[in-house]
Amino acid sequence: MLGGISIWQLLIVLGIIILIFGTRKVRNLGGDLGDAVKGFKQAMQTADTLQDSKGSMPPQHVDHEGTETPYTPYHAEHYGNNK
Repeated sequence: MLGGISIWQLLIVLGIIILIFGTRKVRNLGGDLGDAVKGFKQAMQTADTLQDSKGSMPPQHVDHEGTETPYTPYHAEHYGNNK
């Protein structure tokens, strides 16, 4: 099993932990751990959603007046500098 640890050894360790801390603290610890995992998953989904929404929009350029306009890259052929 887990590197030579049998189920009976795990049960004995669990029993000792319950005797030391009590069932209420062990239950609270399990609930806190579950809440932390849920919070982590929600944060990862939110980050993915934000990344997807930012990736689909073109980069924005802020004018001197403070208004946003879509960024267009510089092309020399648009300005008559063809050689």
